[in-house]
Amino acid sequence: MTRRDLFAASLALAATPAATAAPRKGRLKQSVTRGVFGRGNKLSMDDMARKAAEMGVTGFDLVTPEDFPVLKKYGLVPAMVRGGGTLTDNINHKENHARIEPELRANIAAAGKAGAPNVIILSGNRRKLADAEGMDNCVTFLRKVIKQAEEQNVTLCMELLNSKVNHPDYQCDRTAWGVELCKRVESPRMKLLYDIYHMQIMEGDIIRTIRDNIAYLAHFHTAGNPGRHEMDDTQEMHYKGIAKAIADLGFQGFVAHEYTPLGDAMTSLENTLALFEV
Repeated sequence: MTRRDLFAASLALAATPAATAAPRKGRLKQSVTRGVFGRGNKLSMDDMARKAAEMGVTGFDLVTPEDFPVLKKYGLVPAMVRGGGTLTDNINHKENHARIEPELRANIAAAGKAGAPNVIILSGNRRKLADAEGMDNCVTFLRKVIKQAEEQNVTLCMELLNSKVNHPDYQCDRTAWGVELCKRVESPRMKLLYDIYHMQIMEGDIIRTIRDNIAYLAHFHTAGNPGRHEMDDTQEMHYKGIAKAIADLGFQGFVAHEYTPLGDAMTSLENTLALFEV
């Protein structure tokens, strides 16, 4: 073999994705967030992606374009890409629109180029803003950027969060508010990130709500309640039944795990992934 051949072979090897396990069995595509690897863990993104891939996970959530090369190395989909603004200061206030729009557009473009299906959107806190006015402001902003999302085959996902325990004053804290937002934006690329933990705190009636609104749900987050830890018998939801209900609806998106383990992180993750093999 010549020096040129050796050089070409080394380039080909470097471009080959790292070995990954077969996807988990079952009908649901599973994704993870950094939190499932333990509070304060010091693992690099490469370490977390490798471990996820070895366990048959197919997606990684709440990532930025800077993470895309590592995810590609391990055959993972950037299942939910960060959008723009902050959790408390976002598009429900018109004065934030000009600042957030360039950041969001850049992330939509990067997601589209990488084949990432979703970009997360947040309402922001009310700060005495009436729900109707906050809705109007969100709709005005989203109608400006939705055409780009459509062109890039990217779905914008407004996240539903609880305002009772974790995020006081957050505006998009009820499914009905989020669904109405999607209806008013009038695009198949405007949907919701339904966080089961948060909506259990705010509303309960999880399976019925999912069934009634599945047309507007593009993505799920999971965690046990109370505590936002493992989905075991120390918390109040029957996650096996929830997982089966989602799968029975023919859901094609990702179910992403966003809990903080109390036990060994890898044991907890294995148990969680097995729980969702329905």
